[in-house]
Amino acid sequence: MALEEISGMNKWSFMKSRGALVLEKARKEIKKASCNMANPLMLMAPPFDKPKETLKYLADKGNVKMDFHHGTTTLGFIYQGGIVLCVDSRATAGAYIGSHGMKKVVPISDYMLSTIAGGAADCSYWDRVLTREVRLYELRHKERMPVKSAARFLANIAYQYRGMGLSMSIILAGWSDEGPSLVYVDADGLSVPGKLFSAGSGGECALGLLDTEYRYKMSDEKAFDLAFRSIYHASSRDVYTGGVVSCYHLDKKGWRLVAAKDSEELREDLASRMTPHNTNPVYNFGELHAETADDELGSPMQKRRRTD
Repeated sequence: MALEEISGMNKWSFMKSRGALVLEKARKEIKKASCNMANPLMLMAPPFDKPKETLKYLADKGNVKMDFHHGTTTLGFIYQGGIVLCVDSRATAGAYIGSHGMKKVVPISDYMLSTIAGGAADCSYWDRVLTREVRLYELRHKERMPVKSAARFLANIAYQYRGMGLSMSIILAGWSDEGPSLVYVDADGLSVPGKLFSAGSGGECALGLLDTEYRYKMSDEKAFDLAFRSIYHASSRDVYTGGVVSCYHLDKKGWRLVAAKDSEELREDLASRMTPHNTNPVYNFGELHAETADDELGSPMQKRRRTD
């Protein structure tokens, strides 16, 4: 009852009286408030046929103010040892920090992971739908679903809901018979395969370090370290990023959680690497810069620098 008052739903006549449910007028109101009952996708569809318009209508009806501002930082890249995913754990609603314990890496299967950025509810819901589809594919075909196929499935759904308020930026990572794959999917139905991605409000800050330090021929330790540092530097510049930084590693054997470090722990770790006797101290990344220049893969910035 208290929840009805907070959400404003008690202003609807069908919420005020149980007996009103039998009235045709009440049925029409229910259909108007949640007009997704006849949707052929059933559980695969959001509770509203037109979420953006319907949510605004319900908010105005109940005089409820909604703030959908959000932010995060997630990243993923492929290197010679497999795939690395790294995320923060802060969940925000505008200027309000709702949680420091949000899990932003969702296991889709034993060989596939998904990072979430945008609306936590949207990403979590569609990841659950994808998990079901991936499992059904395995049972039907007796093989793993390719990551590109899983990404296309999500992209097709997102395209159907373009302009309806869906908020979703997902990095899908997995290992199938085709080898390691990394695909970026967003709420506009975009599906882009690649070797390195970063999403969220702090994505540009993370890419600043990733684009400079990324090498395909990295050891596991250097790959994990680069992922941790990229998320940390994003958190120091983006107020929506923070909390616990979690790093995952995925190879042909499956995925595992490498470590979960608090931002303060990362700050102390990086501070211990600062170059001594420098009035403008910077972090000493000499080992990474000493990598060979003939790596198989590198960022466009690195390739331009080598040809200049």
